[in-house]
Amino acid sequence: MSDALSAAAPLHGPVPLHGPVMLAAFEGWNDAGSAATQALAHLHLMWGAEQVDELDPEDYHDFQVNRPMVGTDESGNRSITWPTTTVAVASVPGNPVVLVHGIEPSMRWRRYCAEILDIAERLGVRTLITLGALLADVPHTRPIPVTTTAEDPGLRTALGLEPSTYEGPTGIVGVLQHEASLRGIDALSVWSAVPHYVAHPPSPKATLAMLVRIEELVGSPIPVGELPEDAEAWQHGVDELASEDGEIAEYVQQLEEAKDTAELPEATGEAIAREFERYLRRRDGGPGPTP
Repeated sequence: MSDALSAAAPLHGPVPLHGPVMLAAFEGWNDAGSAATQALAHLHLMWGAEQVDELDPEDYHDFQVNRPMVGTDESGNRSITWPTTTVAVASVPGNPVVLVHGIEPSMRWRRYCAEILDIAERLGVRTLITLGALLADVPHTRPIPVTTTAEDPGLRTALGLEPSTYEGPTGIVGVLQHEASLRGIDALSVWSAVPHYVAHPPSPKATLAMLVRIEELVGSPIPVGELPEDAEAWQHGVDELASEDGEIAEYVQQLEEAKDTAELPEATGEAIAREFERYLRRRDGGPGPTP
């Protein structure tokens, strides 16, 4: 498998990525609305990926936090499924892609990342793209924001990316991206925003937005299946919920206005924060909007 990947032609997408590419998503803190892992699961299905490796969960998971699941297999036998991390390869025409799906580990993060990156190197991976989703003050009625960042200045210049300005606690995707960069593997991080007032999974609109960005980066077409219809149904469902709650409907309208204003040249990133503060004051019975 390693020889096949290494001998494959480099990616020919609209941006100069080095191939083959590894895409990684993890359930947990980095996966608001399950948008990132659902995007990876969609790719696994649509690209017909085949599992080639997995990590032993014994070293990385607290089974009282992520418990194994017991069930019945196709033969009627009782079986236990452990919260492991799987590695699969999708034979995308001309562009082999490695898919990593797991649950954010409870311990030994550096060893966990090292094991994933060892597999990546054996498979000839040149570029790592980590996938994440976060809760944000964004309206469900507007296009879902998707951001792409990279640590390496040369890679940012080549792809036209902005550097990440985030400082604070990070998840396994941040650690994996950093460790990949230290090994000389090009590393990108793609994040989609999920409206915080509708955080319960699934989030098909955020998943679809992420897949569009992945398609741009990888340069291989991604069949979307029923995702557009699912995204439209999701939005209609949230519309109905908002219509039944006056405060939520008002808040969504404020987010829409802030989003539209933020796209004007004179707007700043403080617009949404101000609107959210006004909403909180009204909800808590405080003074009205400040002039």
